[in-house]
Amino acid sequence: MNDFITLFGLTFAAGLAMPLGAFLASIEKLKSKIFEAELNHSIMAFGGGALLSAVAFVLVPYGIYRLDPLIASSCLIVGGFMFMILDIYLLKLKTPASLLVAMLIDFIPESIALGTAFAFGSRDAVLLAALITLQNIPEGFNAYRDLSRSSDISSKNIIALFFLMAFMGPIAGISSYLWLQDQPIAVAVIVLVASGGILYSVFQDIAPQVKLEKHWMPPMGAVLGFALGMVGLMVIT
Repeated sequence: MNDFITLFGLTFAAGLAMPLGAFLASIEKLKSKIFEAELNHSIMAFGGGALLSAVAFVLVPYGIYRLDPLIASSCLIVGGFMFMILDIYLLKLKTPASLLVAMLIDFIPESIALGTAFAFGSRDAVLLAALITLQNIPEGFNAYRDLSRSSDISSKNIIALFFLMAFMGPIAGISSYLWLQDQPIAVAVIVLVASGGILYSVFQDIAPQVKLEKHWMPPMGAVLGFALGMVGLMVIT
């Protein structure tokens, strides 16, 4: 029972980072035209750095340790293609929820990986939970702004929606803990496919939007996000 409570707490806390990011984006003082652009770009870059550190330090190492090189690389490439196809589909739909969907597609496989890492007693479980939390704050921030600008949904309803989405983490994490703890190969495939998709998203959606003329702090956000993941790995090893 204690394991379930701990896992629920880790995955739910990571999920709550989404409405927290949305709440920060809703604060009027952060919408100043002078401040908004650099803040928004810096937060996006930080999220990109955290995503890359999750891929580099947790997800990919987990996958390549359990699969041969051909299968591992195939899973990574398939994940990239899947996200590309979804990206094209969402563009054709012209939906305001594209960042929302992308956020969930990241969050669910990572929660699955977190559940199995917890089941195996891996020291990476806490690090992965921290990285998911770090990336969900800027993803929630940007998804909120995307929805608020392109839809008529009120600020309170968007934050409430993100709060409900936080429960997807415990559902995915506990499900994998129960049913995938004896299937390390299946989990390796899932995390590598997710890694390919995350890499596609970083370089398709995040990195191109980070650059801001005559501002140099946004790229440092990516460095800081990656550095935090690196420090977390060094602390637990």
